[in-house]
Amino acid sequence: MSEYKFNPNSGSKGFPKGEKFSFSESVAYADGSIVSKILLRNEKGNVTLFAFDQGEVLSEHTAPYDAIVQVIDGKSEVVIDGKSHVLVAGESIIMPANIPHALTAVERFKMLLIMIKG
Repeated sequence: MSEYKFNPNSGSKGFPKGEKFSFSESVAYADGSIVSKILLRNEKGNVTLFAFDQGEVLSEHTAPYDAIVQVIDGKSEVVIDGKSHVLVAGESIIMPANIPHALTAVERFKMLLIMIKG
């Protein structure tokens, strides 16, 4: 198991606009890793796809703005301010600004992370 620290300033500059794509097919699982792909990023926030191998962790941290997690595939545990929430495909949660949160892949899972500054 490795520990991943999300850096919203890394990665690609985004996906081509005006072209059809699938969230689930746009990011692939990698053994023992967390893969991220930025779909959109600008001064108002970013939208990023993630694929977590089972057991991978996004370490506890805070963000200065709310973030929405939408699970696309698999199962994740999201801990917000010490409270555990298990999410499966199709479920979402809002992680409040300035509150500690972390994610763990209960099984392989993919998620869409939406962070909007405001």
